[in-house]
Amino acid sequence: MWKDWYSYFPWEDLRAGQPEILKQVTDMLSQWAESERPGRAARRHRLEFSFGLNGMAWNEELVLQRYELMFEAGLIAEAGLAPAFWFGRPMSADHRRILATAIARLRAKIKYRPVIFELMPECFSLLQLQKGVEALAGLRLHKPNFRRQIDQQQLIEETGETTGETGGRPAKLFRYRHAVREERALSGSRLPVARM
Repeated sequence: MWKDWYSYFPWEDLRAGQPEILKQVTDMLSQWAESERPGRAARRHRLEFSFGLNGMAWNEELVLQRYELMFEAGLIAEAGLAPAFWFGRPMSADHRRILATAIARLRAKIKYRPVIFELMPECFSLLQLQKGVEALAGLRLHKPNFRRQIDQQQLIEETGETTGETGGRPAKLFRYRHAVREERALSGSRLPVARM
C-alpha cells in the first residue's frame, strides 16, 4: 500500500512554506539543546545546522541528520521515550531511519543525475515534471528558472502531443531524451532544484 513519505516526515515538506510542525519541532529541540550543560553548544550547533536556524540555510538533503537529532531528543516514537506527543507517523524497528536515508540520497541524486525521469510516466507536461521534482525535494521551485534549466540541459524533447488535463489551455507533452545518458556519462547532469 502506497503511503506519502511526508506522513512520516511532515517537517520535511516545505512546498507550501514552512509548516507549523517544523516550528514545533525546532522549539522542542531548542529546549532539549539547552536542557543540560555538558554538550549544550554542540547540540545547539547541530540543531542550527540541521534545521537551518539562526542564519544557516535549510539543506533539504539533511533528512537523516534531522531525524537522528529528533531521535536523540526523544521526539519520535522509535526513541522509546514518552513525551506528550511524537512527530510523524512511526515505523517499526529502524525503518523510518532507513526511509530518511533513502529520501536524503534521492534528494541529493536528483541534483546530478536525471533519476526523476525514472519516476515519471513516459509522457509528461513540464508542470508535472516540476511537481515531481518539488515532491522529492520538499521545496517549491521557481517556475521560469526550472524550465530554463531543463531547456538548457536538453533533457527532454516534445512528443508533438498535448494534454487537456491542466484545466486551462492544453499543455505540451514531453519525454525524456534517453540519449542524454550517453551524452552526459562523462560530464554529469545537474537538475535544477533552485528555491523560490
